[in-house]
Amino acid sequence: MNNSELKKLFNSMTLSEKVGQMGQVTPDFFSNEGEITGPVAEMKLNSGELYSIGSILGTHKPEQVIDIQKKYLENNRLGIPLMFMADVIHGYETIFPIPLALASTFDTNLVKKVAQLSSKEAVGNGIHVTFSPMADLVRDPRWGRVLESNGEDPHLSSKLTQAYVEGYQGKSLLHKNTLASCVKHFLGYGSSEAGRDYNTVSVSDLELYQNHLPAFKAAIEAQVKLVMTSFNTVKGIPSSANKWLLGNVLRKELGFDGIIISDWGAIQELINHRIAEDSKEATRLAVEAGVDIDMMTSSYIKHLGDFIEDGEINIETINQAVWRILTLKNELGLFEDPYRGLMKLENLDQNLDNIRKELEPITRSVASDSLVLLKNEGILPIKTKSTKVGLIGPKAQTKDLLGAWSWIGDKSEVISIYEGLQEQFERLTLSTIDDTDSISKQDLVIVALGENSDESGEAASRSSIQLQQEQVELLKKVYEINQNVVVLLINGRPIDLTNIVNYCKAILECWFPGTSGGAAIADVLCGRVNPSAKLPMSFPASVGQIPIYYNYLSTGRPKNESNKDEKYISKYLDIANDPLYPFGFGLSFSNFECGKVEFSSGSLSKDAPIKITVTIKNLSNISGKTVVQLYIEDKIAEVARPVRELKGFTKVSVEPLGCEEVVFEITDKDLMYIHSNLKESADKGSFNVYIGFDSLAPKVGEFVLV
Repeated sequence: MNNSELKKLFNSMTLSEKVGQMGQVTPDFFSNEGEITGPVAEMKLNSGELYSIGSILGTHKPEQVIDIQKKYLENNRLGIPLMFMADVIHGYETIFPIPLALASTFDTNLVKKVAQLSSKEAVGNGIHVTFSPMADLVRDPRWGRVLESNGEDPHLSSKLTQAYVEGYQGKSLLHKNTLASCVKHFLGYGSSEAGRDYNTVSVSDLELYQNHLPAFKAAIEAQVKLVMTSFNTVKGIPSSANKWLLGNVLRKELGFDGIIISDWGAIQELINHRIAEDSKEATRLAVEAGVDIDMMTSSYIKHLGDFIEDGEINIETINQAVWRILTLKNELGLFEDPYRGLMKLENLDQNLDNIRKELEPITRSVASDSLVLLKNEGILPIKTKSTKVGLIGPKAQTKDLLGAWSWIGDKSEVISIYEGLQEQFERLTLSTIDDTDSISKQDLVIVALGENSDESGEAASRSSIQLQQEQVELLKKVYEINQNVVVLLINGRPIDLTNIVNYCKAILECWFPGTSGGAAIADVLCGRVNPSAKLPMSFPASVGQIPIYYNYLSTGRPKNESNKDEKYISKYLDIANDPLYPFGFGLSFSNFECGKVEFSSGSLSKDAPIKITVTIKNLSNISGKTVVQLYIEDKIAEVARPVRELKGFTKVSVEPLGCEEVVFEITDKDLMYIHSNLKESADKGSFNVYIGFDSLAPKVGEFVLV
């Protein structure tokens, strides 16, 4: 539909039809089966309201989409089609590793590919919009939703957020396998106090602009189509009613011109925040702040029309929101084909089967690339198929490897760790702790530990991030019998491993690895895949260190080697300041070394960047990949700055006993930061450069910005 035709349609809409476009409900509202309960009963939508609604969230099968769309169009006066949205977070039915695991790959191309493939399967099921990526910066692993994130670093998160958006949306939404992307949650949700979901956020403007905004800015520059508000307050005002946040920051400063959608029920929750007396007042606050779509409340549908008719809200506010919604529907090609190709397929089930067959082997390779080797005292890889391998632990046979936001994933299709190891090892024994004789006779024992899928994710905050005590005791008992122990971790957040690290010879962080998880884990254990992933979040040595992150600000009394025994410095009495495993850390079966480093110049300017070349050597006989990381320290700045910041990363493959050159280009933009006036610029002066394989990389030189 061309722009003039869309305008003509828009001009023919009544006020109630416009208001309807700003509402969103679940498929249950279109089902006449069974007892009407829950939100469906509470919202009390009449037929006219229901058949003017703008979008649906949470359908499953393509047949369901076709039925609802057909029924809707038969009852919608102007034939304006519905948009169907869903949480396609790390796959649809075929499940990839959780986003935190994907972030461990430090591989933007891989993340983009996962988004493309997830889109293909979701579109085959009738989905038009995904509520992904989650760009929240996270530094507190007690918050369950860290599993949806890209981790603790703004630079890494920005690059991966951009990759997700580009992967989902492609070059045009008219392409049959693309999804419109909704980036979330705007803003600051990752700093929820005490790591408790839906809780208060209290951060400075400087912190918001410097660390929380960059990933959202990257999404907007990638032309993301929707932004979702967060549940938390910013400057004391909930995001869904925050004029400054949505109007000034998002619309004006970041230049976002797409759709702003609330999170589930967030507008009605303004009453619980006690800034709105009732649903009507919540409606006024949200629409004046700039929220275009009200997710799963009847606030807009029931009250917006009254505000317009009474002259309390300008009709132009409604017009702008509805125009944005119609524009996205048009970009998706829904006016020409409300079913986006589904009706043209002869066999919907066969189409989906073909897509899943295409995705299955890729989920295995992606999962193996996301596993982080945290410890290895020469016990891995397991060199022969005839090695006697014992397997024990609560995660040994579980199919619970998908993680949160895999609500459509079929656990019966999951490859368990036991099934994956069976494929690789001829002498595999599944043991219990009572099989002491069997355990003692194994060449090594694999102990599979971790969380259940409902122990991380939304509404899954934890005050303790250690493994359950019975799991720790199991590991210790196994270690007493046979000290050749390999620990596998299934989890959705950084775990405090201080109570287990000394009771094993190797630790492999597997996250929630997805549908092919067990096979991917076996591929790494046997050496078919050489691990190359790195931690996107620091692993604390104690929950008392949280929030812990590598790019902390300089303090007036920093702890260092020369003063570590002094009293009046920034330190703990009972533990070290450092995490157990730092950001960017991850081992390989290869032995890499940073060799010669060369700077193209000792200074840079706005028009003349510098190039830093480092030679990466593989000192082993095993081919492998690693992530080379470049960090910069601004030596003198207007405001307190981090001790170092990631500014570049490259995954490089190096042959046995070979070497490869990696080139980083540094521009003045890499040196910009948010000043006290909330404006971004770079200060002239000196900068230290650190290059290595994690955030503790050594200094390799310095340069001057002139």
